[in-house]
Amino acid sequence: MPPMLLYLHGFRSSPQSWKARLLGEAMAARGLADAFVCPTLPDRPAEAIALAEALIQQAQAAGRPVVLAGSSLGGYYATWLAEKHGLKAILINPAVAAPTSLADYLGPQTNLYTGEVFVFTAAHIAELEALQAPRITPSRYLLLVETGDEVLDYREAVARYAGAEQRVFDGGDHSFTRFPEMIPQLLEFAGIAASHEGGNGPAAKV
Repeated sequence: MPPMLLYLHGFRSSPQSWKARLLGEAMAARGLADAFVCPTLPDRPAEAIALAEALIQQAQAAGRPVVLAGSSLGGYYATWLAEKHGLKAILINPAVAAPTSLADYLGPQTNLYTGEVFVFTAAHIAELEALQAPRITPSRYLLLVETGDEVLDYREAVARYAGAEQRVFDGGDHSFTRFPEMIPQLLEFAGIAASHEGGNGPAAKV
C-alpha cells in the first residue's frame, strides 16, 4: 500500500494553493488520488495539529503509512509531527521559527484564497511556541528552499535541517517557483514508486 501523502499548507493559505493543486494532480495521474490529503487547516495552531494528528491516526489504523509535506508554516507543523510520530517529511521553504516570523502579523488577517477573515493573536503565538520541535532527526527530511525567498531567510532552514537531504536553488521566491519540476523527486522521497505513474497527459505536465 503506498503511503498517504499529507500536505499541510501555509499561513493564510488553503488546499486551493497552486502547490497543493499540482501535487494532488500528480498523485491522481498516478492513480493515487485517494492517497493525497490536503485539509483546510484551522487558523489556531493547536487545532491544526489536532486535525493533522487525527488524519495520521486514521491512516495508520487502516494500515497505511504516512508521509508529510509542508509549505512555510505547514513545514513548521510537519516538523513537529514528524518528530512526534516518527514520520518522513518534505519541507518547502519552511518557517523555521514560526513564533518569531509571524509576530508581525498580529491582528486581522485574510485568507489569500477564501477571503475568510480571522484575528491572529498572542494566543496563536503561544500555541506555535508549544509546537517548536527541540531537535530534529535529519534523515527524516527532504528540504526544498530557494535563496530568493522574500519572506523567510533560507539560510535558517539550511542550518536547522543540517544533515538532511537538501535542495537549495538560487533565486525564486517564497512560493518555491521550482515546485513543478521537483514533484518527481518529492514523490520518490515519499516512497511513491514510479511504477504507479499513469501514461496520460497530465502526468507529463507536472
